[in-house]
Amino acid sequence: MSERPLSAQGIHGVSRRRFLTGTGSVLGAAALAGTLTTPARAEVPGLDVRPVTDGSHVRALVVGTGYGGSVAALRLARAGVDVHMIEMGMAWDTAGPDGRIFANTTTPDYRSFWLRTRTRQPLSQFLGFPLDKDVPRHTGILDAEDFAGITVYQGRGIGGGSLVNGGMAVTPLRERFPEILPTVDPAEMYATYYPRANAGLGVTSVDEAWWEGTDAYQYARVGRKHAQRSGFPFVFVPNVYDWDYMKKEAAGAVPKSALAGEVIYGNNHGKKSLRQTYLAQAAATGRVTVSALHRVTSVTPAAAGGYTVAIEQIDTTGAVLAAKTVRADRVFFAAGSVGTSKLLTRLKATGALPALNEHIGRGWGDNGNVMCGRANHMWDPTGKLQSAMPTAGIDNWNAGGAFAEVAPLPTGIETYASFYLSITRTPHRAAFTWNPATGRVDLGWDRSWKQASIDMAKSIFDKINAKEGTIYRTDLFGAYKIWGDHLTYHPLGGAVLDRATDNHGRLHGYRGLYVIDGSLIPGNTSVNPFVTITALAERNIERVIAEDF
Repeated sequence: MSERPLSAQGIHGVSRRRFLTGTGSVLGAAALAGTLTTPARAEVPGLDVRPVTDGSHVRALVVGTGYGGSVAALRLARAGVDVHMIEMGMAWDTAGPDGRIFANTTTPDYRSFWLRTRTRQPLSQFLGFPLDKDVPRHTGILDAEDFAGITVYQGRGIGGGSLVNGGMAVTPLRERFPEILPTVDPAEMYATYYPRANAGLGVTSVDEAWWEGTDAYQYARVGRKHAQRSGFPFVFVPNVYDWDYMKKEAAGAVPKSALAGEVIYGNNHGKKSLRQTYLAQAAATGRVTVSALHRVTSVTPAAAGGYTVAIEQIDTTGAVLAAKTVRADRVFFAAGSVGTSKLLTRLKATGALPALNEHIGRGWGDNGNVMCGRANHMWDPTGKLQSAMPTAGIDNWNAGGAFAEVAPLPTGIETYASFYLSITRTPHRAAFTWNPATGRVDLGWDRSWKQASIDMAKSIFDKINAKEGTIYRTDLFGAYKIWGDHLTYHPLGGAVLDRATDNHGRLHGYRGLYVIDGSLIPGNTSVNPFVTITALAERNIERVIAEDF
């Protein structure tokens, strides 16, 4: 069975904001051996990052700097609208004491986790070694937000999730699109907005001839062999990594980045995050400013028109430095599925925006994420050197409801293990609710719901293990855990399109309030979601600018 490459009309891929191991104990030294220490490049010096002024008036306020927010900022600015963006995380434009902006994946430090005193690694143990360690409390790049029954991993900083994912840029197959966004016209998405999003994100495909020969993708070739011997299609998927840079990494001509395992805590060189794409173009307009380490706490109608927005400025320990109020003619909620859903749920429940409808907070899902590892035979080594940027996966969506990314495990040592992250056709949706007793927003996710996704993922791995005579490797995930912890890297939903909003993201009940991020998508995309989030944002902002501005 031959593999087939994917371009804009992609197949299932999954993001790599996860999996890698992590402390400076047994794995760190091995993984860092040979890594160059040239300082990381400064990112987009033209981006105007400065604190918003208390009492100021802005025409368009964008809450968040991830995929949807960056699209909104660029398109509004090019239409002549001045935009101010609010970002809870850091700017990530200054090198640390090691000369790098971002920490290495195998040696997490104060830059790695959002306001934790102990790391929250996606893998809690590896080969019997505990991976978490104490770190100073800091506004690090990766948030592991705990809810009842699930942990949600999210990027924190200017660029949002683009800073911490594996760059798997996948367009869902057109025939599956009606399941994802049933009120959106597939013809316009596939003719206009997916191509626009892929171009804007800088999506390209790996050189397959190079891929076949490089040591860095031996683990993926082993995954291909096992998939094909069990009768599963093996597919290449696009990415936003600079493949020419990776070739130079492999040749030792430039500082290593993907080949040094850099992914979930940022990538210093080769990956095209939003800082290099949409936000760089937005900066070039001269109409976009960004406040880093600021968070929106309230949005209420203003007597003079528009909205009064309350904002807190924090320091790198999370302490509040200042409380500010600005007036915005229009507000775009782009804080991510969790951030936007929590904020809108609280604003509705506490009376700040009481006219928001009953769909606020509903329709949330985990994109069916399931992680698993397999122990291979000694004659199937996966390689000491593994690129952190995944390139391919195993497709069993039609038969079993699952696609599995063949994921790296770049520890710097030979593990004889294959690692996967699956996306599954999960049927379960949760709701955010306000808890007045605690003053917090809760998520009603039932831990038992993961079983449906696990069963779908097993449609691939039970068959491969039976064919290969191999097993699930329990020690990848801690004692007795065959499957990954109850977590997700792809949160979706909570302010679903054409329910909480109209069919272009305008919130019901309030003129001039919009949602433009992953909370519009009801829980599942069948693929890594960021290209779909970007394309939907391109579609929606085009209509909003034409009709509302």
